[in-house]
Amino acid sequence: MSDCIWSALGLPSRGTRLHELIHQGLPFEHLDQIATLIQMQRGVISRAIGLSPTTLARRAKAGRFNTVESDCLVALVALFGEALALFDYDKAGAVEWMTSPVRGLGSKRPIDMLGTRVETKAVFDVIGQLELGILV
Repeated sequence: MSDCIWSALGLPSRGTRLHELIHQGLPFEHLDQIATLIQMQRGVISRAIGLSPTTLARRAKAGRFNTVESDCLVALVALFGEALALFDYDKAGAVEWMTSPVRGLGSKRPIDMLGTRVETKAVFDVIGQLELGILV
């Protein structure tokens, strides 16, 4: 199922081609596609990847995200895929978890942990612990 997210976006889930796409900057249309696929509002995703409304408007006009923003979008898709697997492919459960405070993340919401690689890795780590049955 998480591979379906990548397929629906027309993105590889890993590898050299994904690296190239991130460096080129993902097309702006991916924002709405991601929002639809993971059932989150565009504004929530934009804030999660650190885009102000004015920057979002500039990206819409340019038709492309920059490398850092593209990397954050890809991290969001990857995190959502892992959360989806954690919740046995229940989208509503995964969305609820991604947008709720998590004790193991210092009561931060996973969606708010995309700003740095360290924070994003912490979310992946918490998912891994939960999959192993370790309460965090």
